[in-house]
Amino acid sequence: MAEEVTGEAPRHILSLSGGKDSTALAIYMRDRVANMEYVFCDTEQELPETYDYLKKLEAYLGKPINHLKHDGKGFDELLSARRGYLPSPQVRWCTEQLKIKPFEKYVGDAVCYSYIGIRADEAHRRGYISTKPNIMTKYPFIDDGLRKADVMRLLDESGLGLPAYYEWRSRSGCYFCFFQQKIEWVGLLEKHEDLYQMAMNYEKDNPETGERYTWTSRESLKELMRPERVAQIRAEHARREEFKSKNEANLTLSQVFGPGEADDTEGCLICHL
Repeated sequence: MAEEVTGEAPRHILSLSGGKDSTALAIYMRDRVANMEYVFCDTEQELPETYDYLKKLEAYLGKPINHLKHDGKGFDELLSARRGYLPSPQVRWCTEQLKIKPFEKYVGDAVCYSYIGIRADEAHRRGYISTKPNIMTKYPFIDDGLRKADVMRLLDESGLGLPAYYEWRSRSGCYFCFFQQKIEWVGLLEKHEDLYQMAMNYEKDNPETGERYTWTSRESLKELMRPERVAQIRAEHARREEFKSKNEANLTLSQVFGPGEADDTEGCLICHL
């Protein structure tokens, strides 16, 4: 192994997303690994609630959370270099450039154990975080059999609870994340109208030239924010929730989320855990 060649002790790094699972893992590991390093790959496009939650977690851990950022380039510069092509489920350049690369640069060539908050009841989600050979992934929740109820218990007992954005959003990530459901875009519109407007400004929707780059696959945010469309989204969401509660055991993704809502519900692990 690399640690035998270098003679250096391996590093232990837990990457936080601002979501419930990685936060619960930080709580769980606090007294288990004394030299744990905590990092957050900061896109500078996160929700205010995420930054507030990380500050509370930092106080609980009694150790700093290192904010890692892209080497001198923010989202706008990266978008410009791609001629305005927004990231999408098919081309996730935002995750690669703003999450993966800053993490790998921080680790460098040192042998590193990377701790990931995938639960035992979702072990199928093991996926791409980094492919560098010196970064070895550990899944304490899977190894120790911790499930969603255990995560909720850890958050409750710590006093941290859930991040405030869980009131209207199902996962962490940038305010304009393309994995958001339509009802979550409505939530952003109502909770952070300024951020919704900023997300809308990134879109290109020119019927004269046919140029159209939007965060959602079937409509622009300008179209989505119309009162009649918001009412329709709310009604569809209520119907899905009722259907889900009655038929939860035997649902397909398209039945649960409806057209346009289930393009890729997994999202990027490093962003959403």
